[in-house]
This record gives sequence, structure tokens and C-alpha cells, in this order.
Amino acid sequence: MAVNTVNGVIRVCMRFTRPAWPLAGSLRTGSCFPAFVRHWSSQDVKLPSSFVPETSLSRPPWSEVSFPDPVEETQRHQDVVQKVNNLLATGQCGRLFAVVHFASRQWKVTNEDLILIENHIDAECGDRIRLEKVLLVGGEDFTLIGRPLLQRDLVRVEATVIEKTESWPKVHMRFWKRHRYQRKRIVVQPQTVLRINTVEVAPGLS
Repeated sequence: MAVNTVNGVIRVCMRFTRPAWPLAGSLRTGSCFPAFVRHWSSQDVKLPSSFVPETSLSRPPWSEVSFPDPVEETQRHQDVVQKVNNLLATGQCGRLFAVVHFASRQWKVTNEDLILIENHIDAECGDRIRLEKVLLVGGEDFTLIGRPLLQRDLVRVEATVIEKTESWPKVHMRFWKRHRYQRKRIVVQPQTVLRINTVEVAPGLS
């Protein structure tokens, strides 16, 4: 390294020399390589021809997946179904809830709930309708999940149309200053109010 002064400006010049190859594991004079760098030749390590390095492809980081015994899984399924049947028969399932798909949305509902739908449906006020797309139903101690829907004879969710109205006016304004441009649009969205009457699960599960 040399330091020169030219017109009051200090210039630092560093000179690196190419190290002699192969390195012997020590820092040579003028070398920029650390001392632990070493040249490995084919004579240093002898590996078998069938050697495969441990990577994420040859050996995944997760453990092997063990599948359950089909007989034990069937027996466990029957025990769970019998337990749910007993809860439903004795009425100890608590307050039931359900997740239904209606009007392009999913709603978590229970008895005496009110839901507001941003659309008009083909039913008059006071009509009783059935929500058939049920994704999930559950109680205090159990939950039944559909794949993706539950069967019609397994769960029943009914609702009543309470009100059919429109939303409050929403003003959509576009304005460009210094261009004499403005557009005003009023948006009114139809709405329907439903009251959930019952969420029932059939007593005979299979």
C-alpha cells in the first residue's frame, strides 16, 4: 500500500499480487485469500461412485409420513359418529351454528340471526326459504365439515325474508381540476334482510 499526495489530495494505492497455487493453508505474502482456503485435489478425498450429497431432494428435512391403519380409522369413525348421535338424541349438543354459502358470500349463522344481503332474491317478504349450500355445522362438542358441502338430508338451515329495501345513496364523483371535467354518479344497491329460523342436524348420521 502506497500513499501519495497530488495537489493536496491524498491517494491510497493498494497492490495485490496473485498468490501461488495451490495454497498450503497459510496466508502467503500479498495474498487476499484467508488462511483457511485450501486447494482440494482429487487425491485428498476418496468418495465412492454411488455417493449422493444430502440435499432437500435426496433427503427431505421432514420426517416420513406414516399412514394410519384403515381398520383402526374405520373403528374410530364409527365411535365418533355414535357419540354425535347420542349427543343429538339427548339434546346435549348445545346451540348449533352453520356456515352457509349464499349470494356469493359465506355466512356464519345461528338461530335468530339477521343477515343483510347486497342483492334482491326471488322471494317476497314473509316467505320461508332454505339455505342448501351448507359448508359446516357444529355445536358445543362436535363439528361436521363438508367436502365441500354437507348432504341435504344431514343438515337443514331455514330463513325468512324480513325486508327488501335499498341502500342509502352513495355519491361517486370524478373531477379534474383546470379541465372543466366533472362526473357525478349516485349508486343505490338493493338489499335483502334474512332472519335465520332454525339450524337442525338429522339424528341419523352415517
